[in-house]
Amino acid sequence: MLKIGITGGIGSGKSTVSAAFVFLGIPFYSSDQRAKWLMNNKPELKQKIQHLFGNQAYIEGELNRKGIAQKAFTNPSLLKELNDAVHPAVEKDYEEFCSQHKHAPYTLKEAAILFESGSYKGLDKIILVVSPLELRIQRVMERDSLSREEVLKRIENQLSDEEKISKSDYVIQNDGEHSILLQVLHIHKKLLGIHSL
Repeated sequence: MLKIGITGGIGSGKSTVSAAFVFLGIPFYSSDQRAKWLMNNKPELKQKIQHLFGNQAYIEGELNRKGIAQKAFTNPSLLKELNDAVHPAVEKDYEEFCSQHKHAPYTLKEAAILFESGSYKGLDKIILVVSPLELRIQRVMERDSLSREEVLKRIENQLSDEEKISKSDYVIQNDGEHSILLQVLHIHKKLLGIHSL
């Protein structure tokens, strides 16, 4: 079984592209969704987060995502400490997911900061989703009810598309002009070919 990563900057459309692979029957792991679940449900991880962010880290037992994001995205060292706490838990969770799907030709692991976290090193191939900057900003502003400045702050904490392209095996253009499904089918066939070698 191949381990395939899918990444892209915030608002690039990773989820839309991932949905196309899921439609083709590929087991899909969302690092961001699982991280949220682990941060709410893993006692030792909750303790670390409370230690970093204080009593406001959880409100009525639920992760205070907005409060944590506001602090973390304006303090690089705090963001690094948060990532250092969450990523090992996600990696362990992902390994368990892979062992449950070992008969699939490949699994897809989606993560916004695949390169920044270093977790790309354990994967066989990387798919990068790219989208024009203005389109990304609009999507995130609408989706997360954030200001333009807040979105730009988050984009600044991620590697540029240029840096990511040099580290990726496949690039999907999500610009409203290229067919996502055709690009996904092209990559899917290539990956099935590699798997059967």
